[in-house]
Amino acid sequence: MDGSTPPLRGAMIGAGYFAGIQAEAWRRIAGARIVAVADTAPGKARAFAERWGIERWFSSAEDLLDASSVDFIDIATRPEAHRALVDLALRRGLPAICQKPLAPSWEDCVAMVEAGEKARKRLLVHENWRWQPWYREVRRLIDAGAAGRPFQITLQWRTGDGAGPAPYALQPYFREMERLLVYETLVHHLDTLRYLGGELRALFCRLGRVNPVLRGEDQALITVSLESGALGLIDANRWSGPEEMTPVAGALRVEGDRGSIRLDPQGRLWVGELGRPEAPHDYSIPPEGYRGDSVRATQEHLADCLRTGKPCESEGREYLKTVKAVLACYRSHETGREMDLEGFKP
Repeated sequence: MDGSTPPLRGAMIGAGYFAGIQAEAWRRIAGARIVAVADTAPGKARAFAERWGIERWFSSAEDLLDASSVDFIDIATRPEAHRALVDLALRRGLPAICQKPLAPSWEDCVAMVEAGEKARKRLLVHENWRWQPWYREVRRLIDAGAAGRPFQITLQWRTGDGAGPAPYALQPYFREMERLLVYETLVHHLDTLRYLGGELRALFCRLGRVNPVLRGEDQALITVSLESGALGLIDANRWSGPEEMTPVAGALRVEGDRGSIRLDPQGRLWVGELGRPEAPHDYSIPPEGYRGDSVRATQEHLADCLRTGKPCESEGREYLKTVKAVLACYRSHETGREMDLEGFKP
């Protein structure tokens, strides 16, 4: 960013758990700063503003926008509120950054994207998983031919925060969600699989519920066919992992016709040629921030795209491909059939 260019002024809508992670990251980005926050819960916006050094706080997004001059809004609320808040931003002539899940229904997601396109204001999705430094490095290694032509990409997710009679202490509303693991968490992995291996062609999904206190699923096996000809597997549950979450909270393996790339739960990478022992691969992992400082990297990218007009990796229209894959997982489980994503109608 040119030192003579003033930073973008942003407003954060929502002052919950993950909003705090985003606010911390915004403080370390030169190209943007959060100048106001709104949350409908009494006292929550003020406490949030005081914690993160935000100048102004409000009890509603409307009041915030009536009283503040901003360049964008960053929506960090539950998905049910996203469409109304995106519509509010567009009516005020502002671009919106919106957390995932984008919205509860396909119709809402499409309507949000189309409204942004009609208003000629951008809708960008805060999708931070692909910005974790280990996945950026794996993509670089794939592009460099470290494994040759990939024929299988396996992503694993294991945490223990969903076990016991009171799971998900940081986000207890997870317990009441009818759609949970794929909708809330594995959306990240489906998007990361797209980032690493290219577009998805078809998928088959089986879901389970290990913890009986939940309404939604906490176990999933998803097999994917990629347009490149490679196969993918996402193997996940939020029961049998460690109590203390590791940086990756899972693992990854890329298998190619000339070798392999492996990521462990601590973020360490190994690369091996076919028929030879794998060797550690050194790369840089930022010591601060969320999951390798991926939220800062995401928001830096989003702010740069808003400032320059360049394409965003998670532009609203592009991100509908990830949303479609999520909904296809549920349809596959319900019908017991593989879903062809090109022909799939959510």
